[in-house]
Amino acid sequence: MTPTSKNARIAGFLYLSLVIASPLRYIYIPSALIARGDATATASNIVAHESLFRLGMVTDLFCGTMCIFIALALYRLLEGVDQSLAMLMVILGGVMPSAIYFFNVVNDAAALILVRGASFLSVFDKRQRDALALLFLRMHDQEILAAQIFWGLWLFPLAILVYRSRFLPRFLGVWLIINGLAYVATSLTGFLLPRFANMVGNVTFPALLGEVVFVLWLLIKGASPDHPPLHEAHAE
Repeated sequence: MTPTSKNARIAGFLYLSLVIASPLRYIYIPSALIARGDATATASNIVAHESLFRLGMVTDLFCGTMCIFIALALYRLLEGVDQSLAMLMVILGGVMPSAIYFFNVVNDAAALILVRGASFLSVFDKRQRDALALLFLRMHDQEILAAQIFWGLWLFPLAILVYRSRFLPRFLGVWLIINGLAYVATSLTGFLLPRFANMVGNVTFPALLGEVVFVLWLLIKGASPDHPPLHEAHAE
């Protein structure tokens, strides 16, 4: 296995952990605990399944941490193609999303404190605490909607690097650009035209499979040893 292919598989393995963790955090846990528009039922669910809610908080921390390691692994793989683009990829795909993930844990922590009814919150009755908890959960959702901008933007420099790399197929770069546009469209629609958010999400969903295909390619195929990175080619 060449160093380039080894780096590709390391990046793919790290990326896969994020692909697996994200549905747990953003699909399963919310569907199990949050009753849409019902603060009392949501609070009761969180109290009854506190461990699951706390798992969601830990998963946010895990995803934020993995964003940094994934971006650095891809930087190591692709820096020889264009170092400036690789640095931009790290900022947009590692630093910025990680900050949002970590900050978002505070929203969940506030919701948990409220539904558990700490003694210093006795000035609020239970209905008020439940409503405030749901507010923090809604803020969590809005933060994720904002984070999708970075989920999309970082794919642009990554896509260009993949397209130019000579050791990864160009169709992956094209699909990653489409994937990035889908994330940005979903985020902007959620803020500007929320009534159309579900429709846009359904339309753009196939494009989001670009990341999955990219991860599988890195894991299964790696990087072709017949096409070395540009800096290795120049060295020869």
